[in-house]
Amino acid sequence: MKRNNVVLVDENDNAIAEMEKLLAHEQGCLHRAFSVFIFNDKGRLLLQQRASHKYHGAGLWTNTCCSHPQWQEDVNSSAMERLNYEMGLQCDLKWIYSFIYNEQVENNLIEHELDYVFIGYSNQDPVLNKDEVQDSKWIYIDEILSDIKNNPSHYTIWFKQAFPELLSKINK
Repeated sequence: MKRNNVVLVDENDNAIAEMEKLLAHEQGCLHRAFSVFIFNDKGRLLLQQRASHKYHGAGLWTNTCCSHPQWQEDVNSSAMERLNYEMGLQCDLKWIYSFIYNEQVENNLIEHELDYVFIGYSNQDPVLNKDEVQDSKWIYIDEILSDIKNNPSHYTIWFKQAFPELLSKINK
């Protein structure tokens, strides 16, 4: 399930064009993305460690799953499909919010995304796609927040932005 393209959008999420994924990250073009956060009934979040061969974020810890929907693809359906592809999990997802961020990352790349944030609930252990995911762990929220504070370089830029905002929205 290669996702070589991204959907370029304006700040109102109107699709403009498709672009090759690496080129969009080199040029810093705003594009559509999603981030999935899966919790279990013990209140733990499933984190993934990105595969070491990724061109950015390699080996970093992040939310359960993230990727880019394709042209004319429903974002929720794309997120559910990708969750199964990367983590071997199937569950319903609920969209919580979207945000735009624009950050320089390693290898002279720029993450400029309109990111849809979804949550889901599962007690299944993941079955990792080793082409995408190096490792995973279920971890309590307070442990994550503490580790982000003490070791921010161990986490992806989008996770560090999305997670606190997600917590504020689901704890209301």
